Amino acid sequence: MDFRCRIWLTNNGKAFGKGPYDLLTAVSSYGSLNEAAKKMGMSYSKAWKIINMIEDRLGFSLLRREVGGSGGGGSYLTAEAEDFLIKYSQFLAEADQALADLFQKYFGDAKTLS
Repeated sequence: MDFRCRIWLTNNGKAFGKGPYDLLTAVSSYGSLNEAAKKMGMSYSKAWKIINMIEDRLGFSLLRREVGGSGGGGSYLTAEAEDFLIKYSQFLAEADQALADLFQKYFGDAKTLS
């Protein structure tokens, strides 16, 4: 037996969870919201809707954009977004450990529920 849990942050509705975390991490890796969206199998417009909703609910900008030019443009995380992702990642790691400890406390090595 095991457990599963989803954790998201709320602020006037669902504000941030694993999906947006993965999207922003991909933007950081690829330097492009468009490329990150493609890698995640979502449309660019859906990715922008997600970013705009999160920015509205969190109250700060997540991306800064650079338009075209000879080297091409891109999207990059703001300093606030980078800090937020670090905190969110650390929060989830601690929450996962706390939940694993609670599971162990209450269910021990149980393989099935009786």
